[in-house]
Amino acid sequence: MAAAIRARGLTKTFRLGDRPVAALRDVSLDIGAGAFVALCGPSGSGKSTLLHVLAGLDAPDAGEVLFAGRPGCGRLGEDVGFVFQSFNLIPVLSALENVEMPLWPRRLPTAARRRLATDMLDRVGLADRAHHRPAALSGGQQQRVAVARALVARPAVVFADEPTANLDGRTAEDILALMRALNAVLGTTFVFSTHDARVMGYADRRFDLEDGVLVNQKVPA
Repeated sequence: MAAAIRARGLTKTFRLGDRPVAALRDVSLDIGAGAFVALCGPSGSGKSTLLHVLAGLDAPDAGEVLFAGRPGCGRLGEDVGFVFQSFNLIPVLSALENVEMPLWPRRLPTAARRRLATDMLDRVGLADRAHHRPAALSGGQQQRVAVARALVARPAVVFADEPTANLDGRTAEDILALMRALNAVLGTTFVFSTHDARVMGYADRRFDLEDGVLVNQKVPA
């Protein structure tokens, strides 16, 4: 499988008061195109930091990320989609308008933009909630809107930060099954940070981190 993302020697240090804290320590990994991958570990292990560095939302102190063989990360909203733990929907916009957001920089005609957003809302089972604002949606529905927004521009990779953290068990299973189905149908690479065993169970491969160090890579039997 060709590598969608290749990371080499990623190092990242934060300061906690006067004390430096190593969030990533010389992390190297490859993620294949079309994969469904979990970055795993307890709180403070570095998994979310690694996710943000791979997605280009944060820069490493050292090391490099290659995206589709090119130096640097993909462009958020075009090459890369992101699903935030707290959904990060715009409260004054409808579900449809939230999903349209990544398409705004492309200056598409309004009708074309609406058609793409409506199609993606339909794929996540929310066509009938297109004109509802986030406050009128359940947590699971808001997460579905967030997934649709991440996918609407047909990025090569979607990153998701603890996507089940704010969901009940049944809703979490539904969201994971949805993303797995979209992965299969669209061929989109999915990369999660998680400590949820349910997410790990869906993954093709998992990378385990402890104290900023990649300690294990596992492929399900």
